Amino acid sequence: ISTGSLSLDIALGAGGLPMGRIVEIYGPESSGKTTLTLQVIAAAQREGKTCAFIDAEHALDPIYAKKLGVDIDNLLCSQPDTGEQALEICDALTRSGAVDVIIVDSVAALTPKAEIEGEIGDSHMGLAARMMSQAMRKLAGNLKQANTLLIFINQIRMKIGVMFGNPETTTGGNALKFYASVRLDIRRTGAIKEGEEVVGSETRVKVVKNKVAAPFKQAEFQ
Repeated sequence: ISTGSLSLDIALGAGGLPMGRIVEIYGPESSGKTTLTLQVIAAAQREGKTCAFIDAEHALDPIYAKKLGVDIDNLLCSQPDTGEQALEICDALTRSGAVDVIIVDSVAALTPKAEIEGEIGDSHMGLAARMMSQAMRKLAGNLKQANTLLIFINQIRMKIGVMFGNPETTTGGNALKFYASVRLDIRRTGAIKEGEEVVGSETRVKVVKNKVAAPFKQAEFQ
């Protein structure tokens, strides 16, 4: 499926994102992660594909999505309460075979049920990672059979006390890193201005991992 950006499609090598696979898109806040996924939805809908948006962050703006070419009336949208519920919805949609593209926004907002029902301050070490790990094992095979593309949007966190190497890490444990066929690192590099008004952003995307073509390519677009 096209990403809505020609340079990124070329960098991905396969002419866009691969069907039947898991894709992770991560980057700092307001770097264009959701915008990119909405463009993927718009491109998929133009090809007559059915798309679903699982909005765990409860932050989807339908007016903005419409501007990007998304057909809101034909977009399945769900706002789950817990992480488990979101991942169950993913699995149900996949097994139905009726949905071609599923977006989860975002992994960081997939909060385990035990954490939501617990007190603030309770320790829930590793719960989210375990939940993601179980879900990945279940989803990977089903996605392949159904030929459904599942895109996870993820945020960046800083590792504490890293002196050497990259201190940045993504949320939700390591399972997603392993199961994702494509991982995209998206960064905002500058603003596009008309006079004094900012009307868009310049974006750089690095293909950090690619199991379907050559990795480590970059694309820049507006």
